[in-house]
Amino acid sequence: MDALISRPDIITVDAGPVGLGARSFAGGTGRPVLLVHGLSSNARLWDGVAGHLAAAGHPVLAVDLRGHGTSAPVSDSDDEDDLDAPATDPTQAAARDLANVCAGLGWTGPVVAGQSWGGNVALQLAADRPDLVHGLVLVDGGWLHLGDQFGTLDAAWTVLAPPRFDGMSADGLRARLRAGHPDWTEAAVDATLGNLRERPDGAVTPWLERERHRGIVGSMLRHRPRVLYPRVHCPVLLLAATADAMPPRKRAQLDEALAGLAQAEVVEFLGGDHDLHAQYPERVADLIAQLA
Repeated sequence: MDALISRPDIITVDAGPVGLGARSFAGGTGRPVLLVHGLSSNARLWDGVAGHLAAAGHPVLAVDLRGHGTSAPVSDSDDEDDLDAPATDPTQAAARDLANVCAGLGWTGPVVAGQSWGGNVALQLAADRPDLVHGLVLVDGGWLHLGDQFGTLDAAWTVLAPPRFDGMSADGLRARLRAGHPDWTEAAVDATLGNLRERPDGAVTPWLERERHRGIVGSMLRHRPRVLYPRVHCPVLLLAATADAMPPRKRAQLDEALAGLAQAEVVEFLGGDHDLHAQYPERVADLIAQLA
């Protein structure tokens, strides 16, 4: 790919009932690419991937989903003006937001890439709007079925609840991230710190409220990707972080997605991190570009 473009425009995009913070890379006249982060993450984790795609001529938008990053912590209600309106499923609400973003931008036929929970959101979008999505890239997510592993939300929350950062400073967390991910760039480490805000006392806390995080875990428990596979008609790349000691459940669900999706291909990153887009931005960008 050409030289990295690293300076996005920080904008707010119309997602129908809400505005979402986003990072826009102008690119050129190539097929547009929409990038979707994972649970309790943020759009900055896609900067390396987006910069390479933009340098190759693709307009790119990485969004902060509701309650994440620079987006307001609005509810998932169908009607923000009606406090009594029933809450909607966070995964489905996020997918509708993305469809509205594409409509507002005038995008038809983008490639959509989602990581972790963002993969579930992207899959839901492709199933709901087969007329819209040209290609789908699921980055270590989107094919996982939490409901196969956990019978209740309490059981899932016991394992998946985010750590508490009581008293931890941004500098302390940065040091931990560097030690845990020695092959990440400084930009990727800083982007991960963007998942958190610094309090007046110097300690950090997640932007995503804890109860909302729990609600999204509940949404993931209810989400059934295998039910959506027959409704997805576009080409799909499954980018999987794998290991020699990979849990059999993950391998089985990956194989199930490959069989259930009409046009799917798996690319394995042996020994890769869950955040493959942060660890291997150029390689992930190259793979996304193959669908564009």
